[in-house]
Amino acid sequence: MTTTSTILVILFIILAPVIGGIISGGDRIISAKMQSRVGPPIVQPFYDVLKLMGKENLVVNRYHGDYMICFLIFTIVSGCLFFGGNNLLLVIFALIVAGVFLVLAAYCTNSPYALIGAERELLQMLAAEPMIILSAVGLYVVTGTFDVYGIANCQHIPIIYLPGVFIALTYVLTIKLRKSPFDLSTSHHAHQELVKGLTTEFAGPSLGLFEIAHWYETVLLLAMIFLFFGSYWILGIILAVIIYFIEILIDNINARIKWELMLISAWAVTLILGVGNLMILYFVFHI
Repeated sequence: MTTTSTILVILFIILAPVIGGIISGGDRIISAKMQSRVGPPIVQPFYDVLKLMGKENLVVNRYHGDYMICFLIFTIVSGCLFFGGNNLLLVIFALIVAGVFLVLAAYCTNSPYALIGAERELLQMLAAEPMIILSAVGLYVVTGTFDVYGIANCQHIPIIYLPGVFIALTYVLTIKLRKSPFDLSTSHHAHQELVKGLTTEFAGPSLGLFEIAHWYETVLLLAMIFLFFGSYWILGIILAVIIYFIEILIDNINARIKWELMLISAWAVTLILGVGNLMILYFVFHI
């Protein structure tokens, strides 16, 4: 690793949960304004996690806490790989492994609510991951590399060639960010019929680790949007902010849908916009 990549990895480990917590706090404030409420202060997520960390760690199964720790570790590892400039496919695979540990953490509690939530989490992964992998393939087709730094230093703007892929990725980000109408496995809001879904049996520090991991994941997913703008990093940051605001808007104006519709719609978007975009690049532009 170069000095620059090492610094970026260290900054990610230290700053990502801070930025992610602020994003979560801003999410709450914007959602409250959309619902004509005052809302909590922007630092409320940090207060919540600190409170969770101070509570007793109730253990339902001796392994479920370990699986949650693995979920956090692999989420951080995926972010370190990304900001360290490694292969984008490796970043995505590490993030998938993190999701598998989260599912295992829910499964081992033997709670009916957590089991249903875990099954729905697997369905969400099945719906979203193909499009995320396809995004990496699209960026490779346009830039000629899977390396994150190589894509980020691209002198042209990849989104010009990949509008369909970008729109499809934005669509499945709603699943990855656990926003309505795709918050099937668990939800940060009080409209979840499954109590808290896969996190039902987590309390105290274990639940706090889940929130911290979600902050890391949010920063990483928004950073992936940044790649579609190559070396135009200011434009990438602006569009990432706009995309997240759109996700908040979608979250507040949509009711949750059934898992069947989530799968069908996600795969349809992947095939029509994602695969269709790549086919146009190959047959029309010969890229």
